[in-house]
Amino acid sequence: MLYTIQPLNPVALELGPLSIRWYGIFIALGIALAFILATREAKRRGLPDETFADLLIWAVPISIICARIYYVLFEWKYYSVYPSKIFAIWEGGIAIHGALIGAVVVAIIFCRKRNISFWKLADIAAPSIIIAQAIGRWGNFMNQEAHGDEVSRQFLENLHLPEFIINQMYIDGVFYHPTFLYESIWNVVGFIILLLLRKANLRTGEIFLSYAIWYSIGRFFVEGLRTDSLMLFDIRIAQLVSVTLILVSILLIIFRRRNKQVPNYLD
Repeated sequence: MLYTIQPLNPVALELGPLSIRWYGIFIALGIALAFILATREAKRRGLPDETFADLLIWAVPISIICARIYYVLFEWKYYSVYPSKIFAIWEGGIAIHGALIGAVVVAIIFCRKRNISFWKLADIAAPSIIIAQAIGRWGNFMNQEAHGDEVSRQFLENLHLPEFIINQMYIDGVFYHPTFLYESIWNVVGFIILLLLRKANLRTGEIFLSYAIWYSIGRFFVEGLRTDSLMLFDIRIAQLVSVTLILVSILLIIFRRRNKQVPNYLD
């Protein structure tokens, strides 16, 4: 059955030749909230007030560039034919794993220059990162991307989703899994868990590594439902990276637990 459904406009505001898209707005909202939360926690943990402001000056643009490079590399078959599209980031096409790689590299260099513990900084930032990811996924929703396989309208209604989500999942005559929503909810739950882990006073680094494990578990299963996965031969790149992050994070937790000199988060 065909439905007459008008999708939500991905453009929030037009100022002459400039179009401000919802995708960018949700990314910006996620970054802003992440900054506020991280800055407040940094003050409680005794870091200088300007720590995250100085870090984000470098981390945000480099992370976005890395996220785009990561995506373009694994979609080079397309971008080699349409090279002008490489810079059309407003159309979507950034990979969170690329952004995380860029952010971690910048954070390591930043911490060395400021004589700050990377693990302490990462623990502070972990809840901020995952809630920013939860918000950013709604940019994919507005672009009608990062969805899963075909489903029926009845399937979506059985999930008790709001009508605007069901309608937005109707693309070219077909309803799709709202995988953006599954991941967003998973990340919100992860955010709450990470806040609770702060009170558990784990070893430094374990909150960040717990974030890597939690996010990767959810991403592995959600990625299996998606239709737009970046591929390496027949392997979904995001699933491969997720499994690697889970294993590496568990090993790091075990290794750091054996080191009696590693302080606790609240020390």
